Amino acid sequence: MKSTLEIASRFKEIILNGTWVANTNYKLQLENLDWRIAVKPVQNLNTIAILAQHIHYYINGLNQVFKGGTLDIKDKFSFDFPPIQSQEEWNSFLEKFWNDSQEFASLVEQMPDEKLNEPFVDEKYGTYRRNIDCMIEHSYYHLGQIVLIKKLLTQ
Repeated sequence: MKSTLEIASRFKEIILNGTWVANTNYKLQLENLDWRIAVKPVQNLNTIAILAQHIHYYINGLNQVFKGGTLDIKDKFSFDFPPIQSQEEWNSFLEKFWNDSQEFASLVEQMPDEKLNEPFVDEKYGTYRRNIDCMIEHSYYHLGQIVLIKKLLTQ
């Protein structure tokens, strides 16, 4: 199997449709979640909505580079989002999250395998493979937080 297809499949597994590694994914956790739970704080933890937006922020930033654009995302802005104030806003965000995640997977699938070992924008950021792998690992990390926060809020 082509490496980029395998990596794209791993990405889709965590965000859109898999259960093999974590027995869940973002779509299963968020799709039918009431927006009031998504934005409800638990102590000093980030909300579910903020964590989902944080992951989307990076997906969107990498997509821009994959399409030939510049790397404009910055860690210091990766948790700064306007508050979600309705179910409509939450559903709209989720639709964008799913669409941008599908685009991410498609862009990775279309890459030639050789691209994976090329520097990502600048050598200091590692290779394309490292950045895609980090996106997957980062997504699992925050999915775990989302699952735990959701349990605290719904039990």
